[in-house]
Amino acid sequence: MGSTVASAQTNPIKGITNIGQWVSWNPESRQMEIGEGGTWLIEAGVFSEYQPGSYKDSGFLDARGMLLTPGLIDPHTHPAFAATRELEFEMRSQGKSYQDIAATGGGIRNSVRKLRELPEQKLKDLVVERFTMMLAHGTTTVECKSGYGLSTESELKSLRAIQTASQTSPIQTLSTLLGAHEIPDEYRDNREAYISIIVNEMIPAVVEAKLAQFCDVFCEEGVYTPSETEEILSAARKNGLGIRFHADEFVSNGGAELAAKMGALSADHLMAISDEGISALAESDTVATLLPGTTFFLGTNTWAPARKLIDSGATVALATDFNPGSNMNLSMPFMMTLAVIYLQMTPLEALQAATVGAAKSLGLASQRGAIYSGFQADAVLWRAENYRQLAYFYGVNHANHVVVEGKQIH
Repeated sequence: MGSTVASAQTNPIKGITNIGQWVSWNPESRQMEIGEGGTWLIEAGVFSEYQPGSYKDSGFLDARGMLLTPGLIDPHTHPAFAATRELEFEMRSQGKSYQDIAATGGGIRNSVRKLRELPEQKLKDLVVERFTMMLAHGTTTVECKSGYGLSTESELKSLRAIQTASQTSPIQTLSTLLGAHEIPDEYRDNREAYISIIVNEMIPAVVEAKLAQFCDVFCEEGVYTPSETEEILSAARKNGLGIRFHADEFVSNGGAELAAKMGALSADHLMAISDEGISALAESDTVATLLPGTTFFLGTNTWAPARKLIDSGATVALATDFNPGSNMNLSMPFMMTLAVIYLQMTPLEALQAATVGAAKSLGLASQRGAIYSGFQADAVLWRAENYRQLAYFYGVNHANHVVVEGKQIH
């Protein structure tokens, strides 16, 4: 997956000069903008203005004619896991489905057993390694879910590991409580009791410790019903958390409609979304976050209907869904490749979904995801001649320099 960031050293820069092509969302025209050459000035960690000329000052990052884009934003990941699940990967190659493996105690429940045994410091170290690889591939902001603890103690441990890892990494993180990722083994015959723990114990504890900004639920057949999802997320909202959805991944059960009704920031997966769900998202501010890496890694042919969503007027974001079971890939450029090939998105739509679309899904559309005056100076220089090459090349990491808050990272 390419090289990793060699160091967490950061150097403030005055701007990025001698740019080749630069591509970004323009919040005034509300369209993607393509420019050539010049310099983007940076002051106090934000983009200040564009100048058509070049600067010789050593305080500027010399782009040497490379492609400049906003820093990529990954709005759906699960980086706090204890162990990989390559045995299950092999089982799928022999015909077992994701659901078959989960039904026999594999899948998420497998990860839960391993995470509960792992010391918090070791989990934190693993998360730091994963953040380093994300940065190396051009991701400057990442949403991080818990969900492999499924107990108050272990969910808090996961969120603390994410928080402490973020303090030692230049990557910018937002955290999501996903205590409702599955029903743990000890509550398989008493799911109501576990839901009560999430609502009355887990959510208040996370909020009190200030460990998350969001709460998510796996609203799916065989996991959490729409009514259970609404109960949990209503409690999260009352406690001050933003809400997100795993919705309509395998079966259309009204998850997207419920997400729109509740005003969720994001409804994610959506491979099985109905036409009614598409209309509901198009008529709302809820972002459709698509995870093509999951379909690819699980070896299925059910791709989210990105073209229908975009044409209906819904905002679309892309994310990796990096996790040990259904997508062991943390490269956003590869998600863009899959989006172009299998979701029928144009390369420009894919870049938009990986920047400003993803920023909107996290409530950050006025701050990140664009190279524009007043926006946070997060950017990537790519060894590419133009934006189309980001999705065109695959399996190769072309990120050459990463800038976070006006500081050169990689």
